[in-house]
Amino acid sequence: MKTRQLGNTQLHIPPIVFGGNVFGWTLDEKESFRMLDEVTEKGFTAIDTADSYSHWAPGNKGGESETIIGKWLKERGNRDKIVLATKVGSNPGKEGRDVSKNYILKAAEDSLRRLQTDHIDLYFTHWDNEATPVEETLEAYDQLIKDGKVRYTGASNLSPERIRESLATSEENELAKYSVLQPEYSLMERKKFEEGYWELVKEYDLGVISYFSLASGFLTGKYRKAEDITGDRKDIVQKYFSDKGLKILHTLDKISEKHGVSNAAVALKWIMQRPGITAPIVSATKSSHLTAFEEAVDLQLSGEEMERLNEVSK
Repeated sequence: MKTRQLGNTQLHIPPIVFGGNVFGWTLDEKESFRMLDEVTEKGFTAIDTADSYSHWAPGNKGGESETIIGKWLKERGNRDKIVLATKVGSNPGKEGRDVSKNYILKAAEDSLRRLQTDHIDLYFTHWDNEATPVEETLEAYDQLIKDGKVRYTGASNLSPERIRESLATSEENELAKYSVLQPEYSLMERKKFEEGYWELVKEYDLGVISYFSLASGFLTGKYRKAEDITGDRKDIVQKYFSDKGLKILHTLDKISEKHGVSNAAVALKWIMQRPGITAPIVSATKSSHLTAFEEAVDLQLSGEEMERLNEVSK
């Protein structure tokens, strides 16, 4: 499988990054191990998680996903074959988000312990706290990189203004510099990234790995009316039932039928062929879901098909 260089880093990743937000929530430890085995055997060897996953599940407090991944890495002995990304700053279970230097340094040690590794390939600021000066946050990352505990840093849910300020501060003070963005981006959610972050990506040669790439499952086409949604995703997915959402599903139906692939594969390939995007992040809870990963890698959308999708998703 052909890999892509992640922005200005030395990391090369497969065209899809596996999302670890399902570990310790939708999937228990045994099921997570099976999924990790399957996805990496297919060549998808980049894994994204966070110290807060999956604190929202009953009985959890955060760190469950990292713990499962760490046990799997230890048992399989394959750490050197995995590009491992995790995040800090959401401060799970407590009031407010925290990107202070002391908090990040402690949280990094906790993540390393749970992941049973001596380094994190890509460490993201998950959520921001704008009361903390960007220089303080960057000093923490700079120390972690100098200590060999982190290779590269990225930014997820930061405003364009804070990212630009951070990049300028890194240059002025010779501190660790964000190399990768992790924004929400899909056929259902384009405007925020394209209008707020695209110029930053081009200007600073940033890598981009997008989250909610399938709009919480809506773009798979398995939900055709609001009544189809049950369980934990109901509040998230039902907002997509609009004229725009249904038109996108109709277009995905037509294109996927022509190519003999799933709607999910087309939705993912649209992201993969968009300028500036390195790879989408996608989760899976069943072996059958991984078929869409492979279909997306092999699929090539024509210029006319890309334009149809661009037009309907405006």
